[in-house]
Amino acid sequence: MTKNKEITIPKHIAIIMDGNGRWAHEKSMPRSLGHKKGMDCVRAMVEACVEKNIEALTLFAFSTENWRRPEKEVGYLMGLFLTMMRSEVKRLHKNNIVLHIIGDRSRFSEKLQKAMSDAEGLTKNNTGLSLNIAANYGGRSDIVEATKILCYRVVKGELNPEDVTVDMLQAELALSNLPEPDLLIRTGGEKRISNFLLWQLAYGEYYFTDSYWPDFDKQALDKAIDSFSSRQRRFGKTGYQVK
Repeated sequence: MTKNKEITIPKHIAIIMDGNGRWAHEKSMPRSLGHKKGMDCVRAMVEACVEKNIEALTLFAFSTENWRRPEKEVGYLMGLFLTMMRSEVKRLHKNNIVLHIIGDRSRFSEKLQKAMSDAEGLTKNNTGLSLNIAANYGGRSDIVEATKILCYRVVKGELNPEDVTVDMLQAELALSNLPEPDLLIRTGGEKRISNFLLWQLAYGEYYFTDSYWPDFDKQALDKAIDSFSSRQRRFGKTGYQVK
């Protein structure tokens, strides 16, 4: 990080972990090894966020569109996810981390769904970093499901359509109990958010890097936070008003 300068630490970091497969391909390795290496990077990022007293870390692990990938790769990812739920949760619990899974779980196996619920149950009373894993998650679906909840309330006569507010809808979205992500990081060179937290990232600062996810280390995170700290966040105001 830049020296002799006050660094503004984001409260909530969201990361699109991209480039595992390309990282492996460039090293003439199977894509599966890229995903496995990516898991090691997740562990390092969680440790870094705890060290920096960041409130929340949200990781895009598997999107609603990722089912289109080769069946063998999807199967490996599901196995890796199950292993993580079982092997890492005790470490998370020991470090006072709260684990929460967002997204539609219905398409996952019963075994994986149970592992998710068990992991969340073990860590639910912790008070440290909130680690959120987006699995079979899509920002558009998130907004649609929140809208359905308000529609049901209207049908039941509990709510008038004209009384619906931004805050009401936001309260039904994923991560509504946390501050909105102030920093989005995407690795792998792509410069888009790929249906990730569309509502929640409306005022987030975006940081794109060519580094593949398995190469994104604590020093790379420092660089992203340094970039975030150098920006003026105006939220509709003028720069003069913010100053």
